[in-house]
Amino acid sequence: MRQINESHVAVPGLAVVEVAAADDDTDFAVQELLGARCAIAPADHTTQAPSEPGVRLRCFIDLRQEPDA
Repeated sequence: MRQINESHVAVPGLAVVEVAAADDDTDFAVQELLGARCAIAPADHTTQAPSEPGVRLRCFIDLRQEPDA
């Protein structure tokens, strides 16, 4: 995954969330739950590091905005 840069968390209300789970379905289910509560820039794929268990997903959240309808 790319490194998180300052613009991702430049102001209060912006956050980067990384989810680690056993499988893609679980990662995307967590992302869907987050998206129901706040505005997110969703991930479209997961990553897997050879030396780490499971898969990871990173999404960017803006708590200042309502989720898309």
